[in-house]
Amino acid sequence: MTPPKRQRRQRVEPPPSPAPPQPAQQEGEGKQPERLYIITGAEGDRAKLDLVTLIVARADPPSSATPEQTSVLRMCVAPLSVAELSAYLQLPFSAMTALLTEMLAAELVHARAPIIRQQMPDRTLLEAVMHGLERL
Repeated sequence: MTPPKRQRRQRVEPPPSPAPPQPAQQEGEGKQPERLYIITGAEGDRAKLDLVTLIVARADPPSSATPEQTSVLRMCVAPLSVAELSAYLQLPFSAMTALLTEMLAAELVHARAPIIRQQMPDRTLLEAVMHGLERL
Protein backbone atom coordinates (compact mmCIF):
# COMPACT_ATOMS: atom_id res chain seq x y z
CA MET A 1 0.00 0.00 0.00
CA THR A 2 1.33 3.44 -0.88
CA PRO A 3 0.88 6.48 1.33
CA PRO A 4 -1.52 9.17 0.13
CA LYS A 5 0.03 12.14 -1.62
CA ARG A 6 0.10 15.38 0.32
CA GLN A 7 -1.56 18.31 -1.24
CA ARG A 8 -0.27 21.77 -0.75
CA ARG A 9 -2.55 24.37 0.67
CA GLN A 10 -3.08 27.34 -1.52
CA ARG A 11 -2.80 30.79 -0.05
CA VAL A 12 -5.89 32.85 -0.39
CA GLU A 13 -5.08 36.54 -0.39
CA PRO A 14 -7.78 38.90 0.80
CA PRO A 15 -9.13 41.28 -1.80
CA PRO A 16 -7.56 44.74 -1.64
CA SER A 17 -9.48 47.14 0.51
CA PRO A 18 -10.81 50.26 -1.17
CA ALA A 19 -8.84 53.44 -0.48
CA PRO A 20 -10.52 55.83 1.94
CA PRO A 21 -12.00 58.87 0.24
CA GLN A 22 -9.77 61.95 0.32
CA PRO A 23 -11.38 65.04 1.83
CA ALA A 24 -11.50 68.02 -0.48
CA GLN A 25 -8.73 70.49 0.31
CA GLN A 26 -9.78 73.96 1.13
CA GLU A 27 -7.95 77.05 0.00
CA GLY A 28 -5.49 77.47 2.92
CA GLU A 29 -4.77 73.79 3.56
CA GLY A 30 -1.72 71.92 2.42
CA LYS A 31 0.62 74.90 2.34
CA GLN A 32 2.16 74.86 5.81
CA PRO A 33 2.03 71.88 8.17
CA GLU A 34 0.78 72.36 11.70
CA ARG A 35 3.57 72.91 14.19
CA LEU A 36 4.41 69.90 16.29
CA TYR A 37 4.37 71.71 19.64
CA ILE A 38 1.71 74.28 20.24
CA ILE A 39 3.09 75.20 23.67
CA THR A 40 6.01 77.07 22.13
CA GLY A 41 3.90 80.00 21.04
CA ALA A 42 4.71 82.19 18.07
CA GLU A 43 7.71 81.42 15.89
CA GLY A 44 10.64 83.77 16.28
CA ASP A 45 14.21 84.11 17.42
CA ARG A 46 15.24 81.82 20.20
CA ALA A 47 17.55 82.57 23.09
CA LYS A 48 20.97 80.98 22.91
CA LEU A 49 20.55 78.35 25.60
CA ASP A 50 22.82 75.41 26.22
CA LEU A 51 22.01 72.14 27.96
CA VAL A 52 23.90 73.30 31.06
CA THR A 53 22.49 76.85 31.19
CA LEU A 54 20.94 77.40 34.60
CA ILE A 55 17.40 78.74 34.84
CA VAL A 56 16.15 80.58 37.94
CA ALA A 57 12.60 81.81 38.52
CA ARG A 58 12.19 85.55 39.04
CA ALA A 59 8.52 85.64 39.97
CA ASP A 60 5.56 83.53 40.97
CA PRO A 61 3.49 82.08 38.13
CA PRO A 62 1.00 84.66 36.82
CA SER A 63 -2.61 83.67 36.27
CA SER A 64 -2.11 83.90 32.50
CA ALA A 65 0.77 81.37 32.49
CA THR A 66 0.42 78.08 30.63
CA PRO A 67 0.70 74.83 32.61
CA GLU A 68 4.23 74.28 31.29
CA GLN A 69 5.32 77.78 32.31
CA THR A 70 3.80 77.28 35.75
CA SER A 71 5.70 74.00 36.16
CA VAL A 72 8.98 75.63 35.14
CA LEU A 73 8.49 78.52 37.57
CA ARG A 74 7.67 76.17 40.45
CA MET A 75 10.69 73.93 39.75
CA CYS A 76 13.15 76.78 39.26
CA VAL A 77 13.02 78.20 42.76
CA ALA A 78 16.53 76.74 42.94
CA PRO A 79 18.65 76.84 39.75
CA LEU A 80 18.02 73.98 37.32
CA SER A 81 19.71 73.29 33.99
CA VAL A 82 17.80 73.30 30.72
CA ALA A 83 18.55 69.57 30.37
CA GLU A 84 16.98 68.84 33.76
CA LEU A 85 13.89 70.89 32.96
CA SER A 86 13.56 69.14 29.63
CA ALA A 87 13.73 65.75 31.34
CA TYR A 88 11.31 66.64 34.14
CA LEU A 89 8.71 68.06 31.75
CA GLN A 90 9.34 65.32 29.16
CA LEU A 91 9.78 67.89 26.40
CA PRO A 92 12.47 67.84 23.72
CA PHE A 93 15.27 70.37 24.01
CA SER A 94 14.02 72.36 21.02
CA ALA A 95 10.56 72.83 22.54
CA MET A 96 12.11 73.65 25.91
CA THR A 97 14.30 76.40 24.43
CA ALA A 98 11.28 77.94 22.69
CA LEU A 99 9.31 77.89 25.94
CA LEU A 100 12.20 79.39 27.91
CA THR A 101 12.72 82.07 25.25
CA GLU A 102 9.16 83.27 25.82
CA MET A 103 9.66 83.22 29.57
CA LEU A 104 12.94 85.14 29.29
CA ALA A 105 11.24 87.79 27.14
CA ALA A 106 8.46 88.12 29.74
CA GLU A 107 11.14 88.32 32.48
CA LEU A 108 9.63 85.40 34.38
CA VAL A 109 12.98 83.55 34.55
CA HIS A 110 16.66 84.42 34.49
CA ALA A 111 19.27 82.38 32.57
CA ARG A 112 22.88 82.25 33.68
CA ALA A 113 25.98 80.29 32.83
CA PRO A 114 26.83 77.31 35.04
CA ILE A 115 29.16 77.84 37.97
CA ILE A 116 32.62 76.56 37.07
CA ARG A 117 34.79 75.39 39.91
CA GLN A 118 38.03 77.25 40.23
CA GLN A 119 41.28 75.42 39.85
CA MET A 120 43.14 74.52 42.99
CA PRO A 121 45.24 77.45 44.26
CA ASP A 122 48.96 77.32 43.78
CA ARG A 123 50.78 75.17 46.33
CA THR A 124 53.24 77.97 47.15
CA LEU A 125 50.36 80.28 48.02
CA LEU A 126 48.88 77.68 50.39
CA GLU A 127 52.26 77.15 52.06
CA ALA A 128 52.73 80.91 52.49
CA VAL A 129 49.32 81.20 54.14
CA MET A 130 50.05 78.21 56.37
CA HIS A 131 53.41 79.65 57.48
CA GLY A 132 51.80 83.03 58.13
CA LEU A 133 49.16 81.40 60.34
CA GLU A 134 51.85 79.48 62.25
CA ARG A 135 53.65 82.73 63.07
CA LEU A 136 50.55 84.14 64.73
